[in-house]
Amino acid sequence: MIYLNYSTLNEETQNQLLENSKKEIEERFGDDIRRYADENHIDFDTMLEEEAQRNLYSYDFVFVI
Repeated sequence: MIYLNYSTLNEETQNQLLENSKKEIEERFGDDIRRYADENHIDFDTMLEEEAQRNLYSYDFVFVI
């Protein structure tokens, strides 16, 4: 679970969440994504960004108001 303060959902916080998601995806699936990107001539960073955004939907957020 990720605890967020409702009053600090600024761009910096959103970017930090995305960076955390990228790190998680790269640790778990980095080799598979890199292999797929190479086989299909797709930019690895673009694929990582897309997967990180999808991964954010799997998080459980708790908002403190």
